Amino acid sequence: MIIIELNKRQELIIQIVKERGPITGEAIADQLNLTRATLRPDLAILTMAGYLEARPRVGYFYTGKTGGQLLSEAVRKLMVQDYQSLPVVVDKNVSVYDAICTMFLEDVGTLFIVDHDSLLTGVVSRKDLLRASLGKQELTAVPVNIIMTRMPNITVCQREDSLYEVAKKLIEKQIDAMPVVKYTNRGAEVTGRITKTNITRAFVDLVNNEVL
Repeated sequence: MIIIELNKRQELIIQIVKERGPITGEAIADQLNLTRATLRPDLAILTMAGYLEARPRVGYFYTGKTGGQLLSEAVRKLMVQDYQSLPVVVDKNVSVYDAICTMFLEDVGTLFIVDHDSLLTGVVSRKDLLRASLGKQELTAVPVNIIMTRMPNITVCQREDSLYEVAKKLIEKQIDAMPVVKYTNRGAEVTGRITKTNITRAFVDLVNNEVL
């Protein structure tokens, strides 16, 4: 689905189809004193955008959907797999100090903790590492698994999930990122991550008409 800003001719086409539909493309062209070839791109755009529906040998119908409804449908069709980024993972036995260094070097706000089989066992956030660094303990001697949030108390998603539903979970849980996992008979493998930045990029794409 394409989110578009209608031009004057496209608005006229919608009005004609509203009033006279079902109506053929030839009849619409006659109403506007245009050739069918001239009108064809506008009809294609309006059909792909969801404003009109075309039926063979019948003509065009108005779907009755507003711009807001079409935008809502487009948002709900966004998938995790289209916007996920590479995960940043560390072994559960690395020190808190090493975890802090990794977070700084990778410029992320969340690290996913995995075991020796590369299965998700925990998550640490920037807040977790900051809290640990405020104590008097030696950070190089404290394994990150001591301060991490452990499975199953981790909110995860899968690549086939709706980006809209994931965004709602991020808000509800007040977290900045979520691991994208693939479930196997051994456990949950981390295959990606979804962050607030990923979701922001999706909505920018919508506005820029880059989402179909």
